[in-house]
Amino acid sequence: MNILVLPGDGIGPEITAATLAVLQAADRRLSLGLAFSRLDIGLASLAAQGTTLPDEVLAAVPRADGVILGPVSHYEYPSREQGGINPSGELRVRFDLTANIRPCRSRPELSILRKPMDLVIVRENTEGFYADRNMVAGCGEFMPDADMALAVRKITARASARVARTAFEIARGRRRKVTAVHKANVLKLTDGLFLREVRRVAQDFPEVALDEMIVDAAAAHLIRSPDRFDVLVTTNMFGDILSDEASELCGSLGLGGSINAGDTVCVAQAQHGSAPDIQGRNLANPTSLILSAAMLLDWRARRDGNARLAEAARLIEDAVEAVLADPASRTRDLGGSRGTTEFTAAVVAAVAG
Repeated sequence: MNILVLPGDGIGPEITAATLAVLQAADRRLSLGLAFSRLDIGLASLAAQGTTLPDEVLAAVPRADGVILGPVSHYEYPSREQGGINPSGELRVRFDLTANIRPCRSRPELSILRKPMDLVIVRENTEGFYADRNMVAGCGEFMPDADMALAVRKITARASARVARTAFEIARGRRRKVTAVHKANVLKLTDGLFLREVRRVAQDFPEVALDEMIVDAAAAHLIRSPDRFDVLVTTNMFGDILSDEASELCGSLGLGGSINAGDTVCVAQAQHGSAPDIQGRNLANPTSLILSAAMLLDWRARRDGNARLAEAARLIEDAVEAVLADPASRTRDLGGSRGTTEFTAAVVAAVAG
């Protein structure tokens, strides 16, 4: 399996190095045949090449068997005309990575919930209110005059149906329930179209129950009764907000894995940002990107029927859980005393057996 590595900005190189150490440990134990190539994006490539997303990266993505993308500081980038392209959003649109898949599972002593959470949020990834990815030309945000700003929300039947199908396929292998989260009481046309497509796809999965819930109610029930959910499917912005909420309720945004999946390309990406304030201080928690890489292995395993990659994904997940279960082994953001390198070493040792 050939993996393209894009370390990114801030703590990105640190948690990417940690993730590669864990993958290499799994490779040594299970003889996976992993190979890695690295290219710069973000502020590093902006300084060297005048763009945060070089053409060589875009050419390399479809040739790889999977991509590991470190966090990016795109809020700090210059305008697109000056080379400041958001690599995360651009890869999602360019390679049609329709589904952002984020499992959220609470852990003893880390969760603030009264009831356990074990769910997956499947978020549409390529349109919605995200101004950098919903127009074929120009930007989805604009200002007719100095005191008025407008934003365009794009919802298509095709993208809605594809993300719905992903959600139902995941639910079929879990507890067989999908909750479609929406605001169709207000956004009657756009969320109405989204719901139409979810309901249509549901007909192909008679063994999976479909529920529908307004987004503000869903946000409340994630706190009050998270056990009512199995798989949630929703549009881009709602999914972004709800998945962050769910991860924090489970203990931390730094504990959840995430992949951006299309038909032929998959990008593993931590749920959190680049945290430049702790860059280079051995404080970053690499759990999210490590678990994202495990999800990438599992995605490839299911595509290729590769049982060994699936075994590696489970091995890495189990190793992370074993290290997190010991309070003394946790990173400082979780109340422990371990730095990035020490936590990584513990996970590597657990993978090695």
